[in-house]
Amino acid sequence: MKVIHFVTAIDRSLGGVSMYMQLLTKELGKIVDLIVVTRPTQNPLLLENCKVIYLPLPVSQLGNFRKQWIDILEEEHPDVVHINGIWMIQTWIIQREALKRGIRTYITLHGMLEPWILNRHPLKKKFALFLFQKKALKSATALIATADSEKENILQLGYNMNVITIPNGVDVANVGVKKGWKINKRILYMSRLHQKKGIELLLEVLEDLKDRLRNYEVIIAGEGESVYVASLKKRVGQIDLVNIVFVGGVYGESKWELYRNSDFFILPSYSENFGYVIAESLACGTPVITTQGTPWRDLETYHCGCWVRRDKDSLKQAVSRLLSLSDDELKKLGSNGRKLVEEKYSTKSVAVSLYNMYLQDKV
Repeated sequence: MKVIHFVTAIDRSLGGVSMYMQLLTKELGKIVDLIVVTRPTQNPLLLENCKVIYLPLPVSQLGNFRKQWIDILEEEHPDVVHINGIWMIQTWIIQREALKRGIRTYITLHGMLEPWILNRHPLKKKFALFLFQKKALKSATALIATADSEKENILQLGYNMNVITIPNGVDVANVGVKKGWKINKRILYMSRLHQKKGIELLLEVLEDLKDRLRNYEVIIAGEGESVYVASLKKRVGQIDLVNIVFVGGVYGESKWELYRNSDFFILPSYSENFGYVIAESLACGTPVITTQGTPWRDLETYHCGCWVRRDKDSLKQAVSRLLSLSDDELKKLGSNGRKLVEEKYSTKSVAVSLYNMYLQDKV
């Protein structure tokens, strides 16, 4: 079976979907003939077990984009075209040309129909839905959600009732768990620096708890727009007695060491369709605090962290709770988190689920 995945970028600075594609190709490319079509970027991630083809994505080059895409379809003759993401006219061109040739198309939404996203720039999204996006969603063989909560939101919109939940995966076998849970007095935030991630809320909580955090270090790791990052640093300068350090983007083994050397991890996001950093932290054995804007009820079910309402009091209570835990209590939470990722979120199981979906829909 030959499968083409389209993704707008596989750049290390973009996080989520790019990371998803890097992990997915490693396993899916072992069981299908896999091609990834994307645009060229400055810092592309290395993809294994697949062929990567680059296309120009600027709107000014749509004609060239369409012509090159048609050439790929005519040369490769894929059984499946799987699109990652929506809201771009290029994704509809990808899907429309595949449909013309009788090729099954799938769309993984990656949270792009979540309420928080729909409420940002709503007029642009309504125009896109009218122009092409609604037709694209209805025409797909299936829509893929990464969590049941996302599936419920997609079904409520009524564009396509064939919605399948397949979570994102983590390469658990190659992620080392921490060797000890001795309290290091370090708290970690690691993700893209963006307003939707709730960093301002985190800073408010840290300021309220600054007397309890006198001897703690708070690491903020990630990249973002320079103006926004500067505003965060200015805000941090107003918080006395809390050692908050911006370390920029962290990759490779340095990233995993940050997870393992932190007492717990916080992501107070407005909206996440999955939240790779949460799964990565749990895989390392580090407990997590996140909000109900993320699909991580499992933190409560598996007793490996806190899944709270997205408001200051709830987040403050969760941070206070984890600050009060002993080494042994942190170890219990961390071990439970590692078990959760091993059981539910391995990359291999995700690849097999996609492959079985492709087979089931094959005529």
